[in-house]
Amino acid sequence: MTKASKVIEALHGKSLATAESCTGGLIGSALTAVAGASSVYKGGIVSYQNEIKQRLLGVDAAVLRAFGAISAQVAMDMAAGARKALDADYAVSVTGLAGPGGDEIGNPVGTVFIGFADEDGAVAEKFLFSGDRDTVRSQAVDAALEMILKHI
Repeated sequence: MTKASKVIEALHGKSLATAESCTGGLIGSALTAVAGASSVYKGGIVSYQNEIKQRLLGVDAAVLRAFGAISAQVAMDMAAGARKALDADYAVSVTGLAGPGGDEIGNPVGTVFIGFADEDGAVAEKFLFSGDRDTVRSQAVDAALEMILKHI
């Protein structure tokens, strides 16, 4: 059984939404590869640019300026925003640097923050993955699915 299958099974009729930046929809793709996912997976927002994080997910411009897009605060806001925008019980978010370069704040390639939101609020965890762009993105998807399983 794949990790995505375990997530779909573990949701037990609760709904899930995703907000993805560096993974570009890979979490949603992994989930929708599972037969029956439509019963629990509402959809996702790929917010690759900060403008979309603000407009569709409600991430405050001041938060982006203060902490940068690659931060725990933005990951939490993205997850909370996706949960609200898609009217889901749970949401997971990913924002990070898959490479080839770092960001203006000094985060190295492989820095990824994963957020999770439910009715009680949002949390985020920081990860530092290694490898090329595809490897970092794959590790981020795996960690996001793990985070869902951990919190539901």
